[in-house]
Amino acid sequence: MTALRLERDEARRIAIRAQRLSADRPADLLELVRHLMFLQVDPTAAVAPSADLIAWTRLGSAYRPEQLQEAIERDRTLFELKAQEDAKTPPIAMIRPASDLGLYLDAMSAWPPASGWRTWLEANEPFRRDVLARLRDAGPLLSRDVPDTSLVPWVSTGWTHNQNVTRMLEFLVARGEVATSGRIGRQRTWDLAERVYPSGIDVVPEAEAKRLRDVRRLQALGIARASTVGDAGEPAEVDGSALEWRVDPDALDRPFTGRTALLSPFDRLIHDRIRTQELFDFEYLLEMYKPAAQRRWGYFALPILHDDRLVGKLDAVADRKRGAFVVSAIHEDVPFTTATAAAVRAEIDELAGWLGLPVA
Repeated sequence: MTALRLERDEARRIAIRAQRLSADRPADLLELVRHLMFLQVDPTAAVAPSADLIAWTRLGSAYRPEQLQEAIERDRTLFELKAQEDAKTPPIAMIRPASDLGLYLDAMSAWPPASGWRTWLEANEPFRRDVLARLRDAGPLLSRDVPDTSLVPWVSTGWTHNQNVTRMLEFLVARGEVATSGRIGRQRTWDLAERVYPSGIDVVPEAEAKRLRDVRRLQALGIARASTVGDAGEPAEVDGSALEWRVDPDALDRPFTGRTALLSPFDRLIHDRIRTQELFDFEYLLEMYKPAAQRRWGYFALPILHDDRLVGKLDAVADRKRGAFVVSAIHEDVPFTTATAAAVRAEIDELAGWLGLPVA
């Protein structure tokens, strides 16, 4: 098949529109998550929890975090799953639509692959049964309310070392036996999956499920590197890029009107750093793990989208103790025009208003 030829600005607009970051905003949280496939969960809340910030960036200030919590805990239209996107990445917590659960259950039932994880799980089979029995009798529970009866401790060089209960619960979530029922603050509550997930889910065999996930992923991205979405969509070439691309054919030749948006560092528009560099000529690195003196843009800098370009980074934090949204710097990757500067400032004011904090 002959590859489509796309100008770089056309490719950018396809990506922005697909991620629901154009002026045509979505109006409904559930519809948004179904289209994006997930909202990433991350404990860092320098501005706001990542899932909430991603939702606000698209839905605007009518969005309230309580809507997300109700969808997960009361309506069960969304669920939280910490699992691997692929064999090369570590497990990441995502909030997904319950209607997509059937696309994951077959792979979950075979998890983990032959590895140290499987060895640890098999060595702790009595512990696994104890955890399931405890949840069956008293769930949902916080991890601290589940006794540690492990026979072999979890060994790690990181913070998870000897976190046996949490490791077992997360493994059982990945296997589809346990589910995150909700949260109390930042702490997850756990219960049997059969009491959290909807009944009557049609399980799609993994080979077909993977194909469908690739198609859905491309629809959410609009355009993606071929290595990340398999054979989904159509092959494409982007002017000035030597990479192989795949594009969603339904995303072509659609009108585009841009807007200004402040993005989470975990936003999928910028998540693939190679894609971001190739399409937007935009360099970004989350610097919260760097010493302060080595940071160029700030602890939790928010990429700034204006029209069809990524134009800078906002170094700001929601300082609840001080009672202010503290803006330390606005880094301009390209010199802002008067109109761009005004639009960025208006979006900062909008974010601060949504947070209920004055700008300082």
